[in-house]
Amino acid sequence: MTRTRKASSLTSFFSALAIIATPLISPFSVAKEAMPTHGIAMHGETKYPAGFSHFDYVNPDAPKGGTLKMAVVANGFDSFNPFDIRGVAAAGISTYLYDTLLESSDDEPFSAYGLIAESLETPEDRSYVVFNIREQARFHDGEAITAEDVKFSFDTLTTKGHPFFRNYYADVSTVTVEGPRRIRFDFSDTSNRELPLILGQMPILPSHYWVDREFGKNGLNPPVGSGPYRIGNFEAGRSITYERAEDYWAKDLSVRKGRFNFDRITYDYYTDDTVALEAFKAGSFDFRLESSAKNWATAYTGQRFENGTIIKEAIEHHRPSGMQGFAFNTRRKVFSDPLVREALAYGFDFQWANKNLFFDQYTRTDSYFENSDLASSGLPTGRELEILEPYRDQLPEDVFTEEYQPPTTEGQQGLRENLRTAMELLKSAGYVIRDGKMVNGETGEPLAFEILLFQKSFERVVLPFKNNLGRLGIDVTVRLVDSNQYIQRLREFDFDMITQVFGQSDSPGNEQREYWHSSTVDAKGSRNYMGVNDPVIDELVSMVIQAPDREELVHRVRALDRVLLHHHYVIPHWHLRSDRVAYWNHLQRPAETPKNGIDLDNWWAKP
Repeated sequence: MTRTRKASSLTSFFSALAIIATPLISPFSVAKEAMPTHGIAMHGETKYPAGFSHFDYVNPDAPKGGTLKMAVVANGFDSFNPFDIRGVAAAGISTYLYDTLLESSDDEPFSAYGLIAESLETPEDRSYVVFNIREQARFHDGEAITAEDVKFSFDTLTTKGHPFFRNYYADVSTVTVEGPRRIRFDFSDTSNRELPLILGQMPILPSHYWVDREFGKNGLNPPVGSGPYRIGNFEAGRSITYERAEDYWAKDLSVRKGRFNFDRITYDYYTDDTVALEAFKAGSFDFRLESSAKNWATAYTGQRFENGTIIKEAIEHHRPSGMQGFAFNTRRKVFSDPLVREALAYGFDFQWANKNLFFDQYTRTDSYFENSDLASSGLPTGRELEILEPYRDQLPEDVFTEEYQPPTTEGQQGLRENLRTAMELLKSAGYVIRDGKMVNGETGEPLAFEILLFQKSFERVVLPFKNNLGRLGIDVTVRLVDSNQYIQRLREFDFDMITQVFGQSDSPGNEQREYWHSSTVDAKGSRNYMGVNDPVIDELVSMVIQAPDREELVHRVRALDRVLLHHHYVIPHWHLRSDRVAYWNHLQRPAETPKNGIDLDNWWAKP
């Protein structure tokens, strides 16, 4: 990590049409009809059988009660709608307020089990999926969750919600309400095996609540949800408390046993991380996930840590680390040339930063799918080479001849040799030094850009990078803005360079469109921050989405990874194979940590 009702007059029409069409279905089609099942795996079989009692990584007897106090370092919130591109939603709202059709497990690559949906039906080719809604599923106001609510949610999210939903569910061709508690989704692309699972992730909204309200303009009026918590007290922009729903309809389901144990969960907002850290040590909140290596090495000391009042742990995880790095906005002319992007990477001295800033805690990242079997390495061979070969003339030659490795300063020459390499690359790109400045040899335009930040603590990483590039005559400006302005500028792609994390799962699929597909390059609010717009990458993304099995998925993802790396869209940073956490000792956690790492929703408070 990082772990979509409109009452339709067409419902009866679609039902009648299905009956009329039935005699025309071929025997082959009938054979593809599916039986109801309790869960679904992306590839292979699910780990948990029908009727399982609880996930292995929870404590099913965890006591309920207590308060979990959390901190958010940001400039507040102004919305209770996490699905709209406008505004900044309150922390936790999508997790605690809204249930989904299915619930994913944290100890499998990608499997999901019934939550709102009691069962699902999908054929071998996954050309459609049917969800059967539980009779007891309820919104917080007591209204039953129906198939019409599911259709309303899909229609609303894909037309009025964040652009992400339109891309994520782009291959859904028709949605048919087949009964009060039965809904069918048909797909235009029958090779997209992920669609039944990601539709299961869709948050279900109450159509009756929104019928007289404008979606996206509800502001801070608490909406009706169906999840384990309701919105309790809140202070606009400063704090919000979620209160556990005592009458929560799903509390006894196997996918909910041992989870969501706190009576109240409070988020307080801080504008400065240093202040938040001191507040944690003073007992103002209970849990902290530490992102700063310096803090981890120096700040978690004192009597409360020594006597066990506050517990400090580095908890190992086995999830993909994804990619964190300096991301180039290739929409900007200054970064349109891959040679320039490659050259600038030689100005970042990771080895120096790791030793002097990070206490040697990190490992350099060299894959978009780091810490997983999906990461590319060496030169392409076997099946991966077969995938890439048809595109040889459209790809950088290095894809086939050189293993991607980010620049290093290890060795006798160190940074000086790297800057010399950068100079040669820039010369090849048409740049020259004039009056001590790096300029375009033809236009005289200086090589200059801005790095946009919202975390002041990151300046200590960026400023040495800026200084190194300054030795090449490159003018770098560092601009620090508040979190709300930062979010708005990202949505508009109004930046030159940012530091960004591209999280990944063990089962990449439709979300890859949002990161790298040309269809999202001009979609405001998409996560295609770098402006990736390449026909080969488009085809590789489609191949990943259409992978028929796990083995083929691995080969296709590695091919995509390799091509992304050799286009130099980012300057890779680093990763850590553990979660650095500190928490007050009245919190307790399960004995088993799943492969995806810690999940506070499985923790509880001592009675």
